[in-house]
Amino acid sequence: MEFKDYYKILGISKTATEKQIKSAYRKLARKYHPDLNPNDKTSEKKFKEINEANEVLSNVENRKKYDKYGKDWKHGEAYEKANQERQQQQSSRQSYSGGGFDNQDFSDYFESMFGGGARGSSRSQQKFKGQDFQAEMQLDIKDVFEKHSRVLTVNNKKIRLTIPAGIKNGQVIKISGKGAPGSNGGPNGDLFITFTIINNTPFKRDEATLYSTVELDLYTAVLGGEINVDTFDGKVKLKVKPETQNDTKVKLKGKGFPVYKKDGQFGDLIITYHIKTPTNLSEKEKDLFKELQNLKAK
Repeated sequence: MEFKDYYKILGISKTATEKQIKSAYRKLARKYHPDLNPNDKTSEKKFKEINEANEVLSNVENRKKYDKYGKDWKHGEAYEKANQERQQQQSSRQSYSGGGFDNQDFSDYFESMFGGGARGSSRSQQKFKGQDFQAEMQLDIKDVFEKHSRVLTVNNKKIRLTIPAGIKNGQVIKISGKGAPGSNGGPNGDLFITFTIINNTPFKRDEATLYSTVELDLYTAVLGGEINVDTFDGKVKLKVKPETQNDTKVKLKGKGFPVYKKDGQFGDLIITYHIKTPTNLSEKEKDLFKELQNLKAK
């Protein structure tokens, strides 16, 4: 089995932090993604290597095994177990001379255990789960207001996904069995998709609750009235109470974002009024305000 330097593939050092690994992966994944490089075999191969490297290095336990065992990292636990059994057997026969496998034994051990050698013929049938894959999907916030289907290309395979309404930014969804094939009849790995939700709307989102600011003219704030306000899926009429103060908050029940995986349920929309002071007043308007000021002073 050829050794792949996953650190070199991602262009990072062996002391790279989790954040640096994630940043390097995202940058390269965007650059070599098949959707951006159609019919480019070199990019397809590079994209596959990047995913493979990230799958190992972004997982703390897998990274430890890779750093210790190199190309044989997948079988690190089996090696440790076999080494312990060997030590116990030698100890029970009182012939243990003080030491298990050394570094030179790695290749011979894995060759015999997993390469079909005579010494490992019985253990070579041990099943191993395939490698998990990591993928990212960017969606506009408007795309996740309703449940819909998307096609994602992972390692040259097209996977149709049903994306639930209300999925959150940074949320990870697991698709079982869509990773790399298992070894010796073992199960396939899984696919983990991280969603990035881009919000270019005037609404701030917190789970299923939406927040917005509505400008209210001074006259409507003082006298009350009716205004049209934007919700995520259209306009609604809203009554304004007389003598409404600046920063007053109004809750519109059920006018927020869909609740994840609860069809037909929506959060609330919280509106904050921002009272706009009139400008460019005419002399008559100024006189009226002065008159009002005098009345309030009496």
